[in-house]
Amino acid sequence: MTDAEFRLAYVPGVTPGKWAGVWAERVREVPLRLMQMPAAEVVPVLRDGGVDAAFVRLPVDRAALHVIPLYLETTVVVVPKDHAVAAVEEVELADLADEDVFEPLDDVLTWDDRPGQPAFTRPENTADAIGLVASGAGVLLLPQSLARLHHRRDLTYRTVTDAPQSQIGLAWLEAVTTDLMEELIGIVRGRTPNSSRGRKPQQQPTGKKAPLKRAAPKRRRQTRRRT
Repeated sequence: MTDAEFRLAYVPGVTPGKWAGVWAERVREVPLRLMQMPAAEVVPVLRDGGVDAAFVRLPVDRAALHVIPLYLETTVVVVPKDHAVAAVEEVELADLADEDVFEPLDDVLTWDDRPGQPAFTRPENTADAIGLVASGAGVLLLPQSLARLHHRRDLTYRTVTDAPQSQIGLAWLEAVTTDLMEELIGIVRGRTPNSSRGRKPQQQPTGKKAPLKRAAPKRRRQTRRRT
């Protein structure tokens, strides 16, 4: 890593725009380069030095990494708009017992016992699975952020209240915790510039002069009048 730029990878579904905006305000001299890549590729690229930090989907292999868990994502089921599930606000896994459920090869959810019935094929990726759902061949469970990313007008989704959840975390190499990395951690955690553990914020001149102190008025000396 050099101060020429800071390379930040993120997995599909993460929207780093808000944090990038704060970075642009606080670290104007070092551009933030955002790089989206598949979840399976992020950690290998990070270990190889291809990026300086990454938003990852947990769990990941934490060997030689610092990882800060950030937030959990809501799990939803994607269905055609005319599906029975579309008539309710939320469902449980038991409600999907008779559904054909797709399991794409890039599935990011960890299951002890997968719901429903296995669909007739395992799609190569989430995008292909979404296409199959639109054809009426089955349903798909995934984080809400990915459902929004792959939004289609003929599909909708509903919250699954008892499904496993995906968690997003911030990862970087243990051996490379720089001031810029501390700056990013502060931004992601919502620290103010004054409380950041990164570089000290530069003092900006206000252009106002300090008010001049006025001398205290002298007391007039009283003289006694002659009678």
